[in-house]
Amino acid sequence: MESKKPILLLCTNGDLHTHPALEYGVWLAGALKADVELLGISESSEEAGMVEALLDETASRLDLLGISYKTILESGHGPETIARYAGPQHLTVVGPLGRTTWQRMVHGRSIRQIMEKVATSILYIRQAHLKLERILLCMGGLGYASSMEMVALYLAQATKARITLLHVVEPVNLEYKTAREVQANWQNILETDTPQGQNLSQALALAQGTGLRVEFEVCRGNIVHQILEEARQGSYDLIGMGSPYSARSLRHLYMPNVTAEVAEALECPILTVRHGHGVFDP
Repeated sequence: MESKKPILLLCTNGDLHTHPALEYGVWLAGALKADVELLGISESSEEAGMVEALLDETASRLDLLGISYKTILESGHGPETIARYAGPQHLTVVGPLGRTTWQRMVHGRSIRQIMEKVATSILYIRQAHLKLERILLCMGGLGYASSMEMVALYLAQATKARITLLHVVEPVNLEYKTAREVQANWQNILETDTPQGQNLSQALALAQGTGLRVEFEVCRGNIVHQILEEARQGSYDLIGMGSPYSARSLRHLYMPNVTAEVAEALECPILTVRHGHGVFDP
């Protein structure tokens, strides 16, 4: 499959929690042979020196690998500044922005604000896990994770990674035909003539079309708990999640932010992409 090559947008606000994301971004740029934009954000005058130090350190690593890059230095609020530079051609690589306990209590961890502001592809890195051999793609069944799958398959092809597609059937109390059919046939959902069965079959066929090793798993229970259990037992190098902001309704305002909860609980790199914004098409 032919694909568009992304530009990696490596972001730091000078906080040491962003260092693993910079390290991972340099490694990934080498694996993808992709160009890089280094975005340094000074959120306060006291942090400017650390921002420049991290940018210089990262630039030196890129120079050693012969990777083309440019450096951008800005002042402003981290998530909003990242959003201004994260265009459709970018894969944004970012880690925790080092918020205080009070800020996390009020707004949640920075990944929640980044997901809200950045509409394009995000790689959230808490630890620099420098390999990409096994990828878990969490598929919701309604097609909102299709863009994430496209980006993940691009990465998988570049690194020859093994793919597992996971679908979690969450118990529901609503009594309508499709829900009853999914609940009754959840173990054989690919064989059902439901929107979930059709979308999951398409996602599986797309992954299999890459020629990579692909597996499909389905389980039933709480979505977050099931994803975390599979992620921890499977020793995955990357977890792909859809974005709550993919839905065009107000669903994301009252439903749990599953992607953020998973990203906050795991140290494994997390890929998230809003529906309709995956541009690295395999």
